[in-house]
Amino acid sequence: MCFKPVTGGPLLLLRNGFGGAHVAGSLANWAAPVYQADAGMIVFGGLMFAAPRADLYANTLAYEITPLVKATGFREYDARWLFGPDINLLGIQALGLGLGTYIHELGQSRIVVGHDFRAYSLSIKQALTLGLLSAGCEVLDIGLALSPMAYFAQFDLDAPCVAMVTASHNENGWTGVKMGAQRPLTFGPDEMGRLKAIVLSGAFEERPGGRLVRIDGVMERYIADVASRVALTRPLKVVAACGNGTAGAFAPEGLRRMGVAEVIEMDCDLDWTFPKYNPNPEDHVMLQAMAEAVRRSGADLALGFDGDGDRCGVVDDEGEEIFADKIGLMLARDLAPLNRGAKFVVDVKSTGLYATDPILAANGCTTLYWKTGHSYIKRKSAEIGALAGFEKSGHFFLGGTMGRGYDCGLTAAAAILGMLDRNPGKRLSDLKKALPTAWTSLTMSPHCADETKYGVVEAVVKAYQALADAGGEILGRKIVEVVTVNGVRVALADGSWVLVRASSNKPEIVVVVESTRSEEDMRALFRQEVKPRLARHPEVGAYNQEI
Repeated sequence: MCFKPVTGGPLLLLRNGFGGAHVAGSLANWAAPVYQADAGMIVFGGLMFAAPRADLYANTLAYEITPLVKATGFREYDARWLFGPDINLLGIQALGLGLGTYIHELGQSRIVVGHDFRAYSLSIKQALTLGLLSAGCEVLDIGLALSPMAYFAQFDLDAPCVAMVTASHNENGWTGVKMGAQRPLTFGPDEMGRLKAIVLSGAFEERPGGRLVRIDGVMERYIADVASRVALTRPLKVVAACGNGTAGAFAPEGLRRMGVAEVIEMDCDLDWTFPKYNPNPEDHVMLQAMAEAVRRSGADLALGFDGDGDRCGVVDDEGEEIFADKIGLMLARDLAPLNRGAKFVVDVKSTGLYATDPILAANGCTTLYWKTGHSYIKRKSAEIGALAGFEKSGHFFLGGTMGRGYDCGLTAAAAILGMLDRNPGKRLSDLKKALPTAWTSLTMSPHCADETKYGVVEAVVKAYQALADAGGEILGRKIVEVVTVNGVRVALADGSWVLVRASSNKPEIVVVVESTRSEEDMRALFRQEVKPRLARHPEVGAYNQEI
């Protein structure tokens, strides 16, 4: 094979029709020769990449030739930045080089990459790929993908590592990467801390042997895999709501292959401007649209998928939303007789009904409340051998014959449809009404800067601990437990509770309340207790939504 130097102009990543997109500026950013092989492969030599800076601004020389990476983008279990103000393409390239350096430390080099449907995600992925290649990684590019499709590809292609470029359900302008090096797990705080240290200090290690392979057919195999989880015998009419996000290219076909008799597509055309609302099935606007579609069409249920397809939201046949913790409890109750002694994991935002449910108790099932965050629940579920893990935001982690343990909206859909198939004489609303009664709020998130949110939450934790130690009450009810595994969850004598925690991936504080008494009491717990308490901190801003 003959190699020739590549000089001048923008650097393009070219292989088998993959290239043509500007990914990371000019070759002036490289301190050593870059060569192009006859087959179109870029070969890197002697890369000397500068440590990123955090004080750069667009439309300047420094921004064009220097990596920009702000430290706040490294979250507890993934990475998210505003593309442009917080990270530039050279910064993404530095992230790829740092990730490649780190996975070599872990004894790995083979990694799956994919990207979601945003105007800029392909360029982000290509910049990330350049960094991975210069670190000597074998990069398996699966193209446009959902996050669970990328996790599936780790098994399908026998690749231990993954880097999925996605802003998930965040507003346009955001970008990020979900990463892992031990399937089906994704990075947690320890891994993210090490990656952050490598990238921000510029402790990169270039290696030869980087290789890029474009992989076709993963989408088809992924859809076939999720569809194999259920074979419906009951005719169902299902609304598939995708908010014009990436899931629109996957969900309708997946549901049809599961045997859904009629799939009603709602906002399934891909449109990265998100003309109606962000694809976020926990958001009230999307849930209202799903509810209206159910009432209008007479559907049995609506299933809503977020921007990268790893979450699933549910509206029942009466047009009422059922949050994922309650759907999880319905699934657990349905699965318990078939899996006596099963373990379940739920996050601290979830309903307290798992702990007192009579069906779970009668079948010897136990539930562990754990830290909110897809990485935490996924890891804890694998650690204790849980049959399933549920997070209130819509992440479902299904094991056994139901799934491989990673969060996947379509796998969750298959489990919900399978539950309906096993209960042919009942509607979804009937199964919900069979649950013990509790009124749980939406997830409410007041703005609070990343630099201050943890300090605010720490102060709230101390205040609640002091109140409990003093024998205090909340709205006339004694505090019986203060759980501080993730922020603070304050349990009251009647089973009601309030939660305050810092968001792991946005500059926000997270608030949830639940009452065992009434909807009015649920609102009072927020308006008379939690909201005034947070208002004492001037760093806390406006809420994204309120009850």
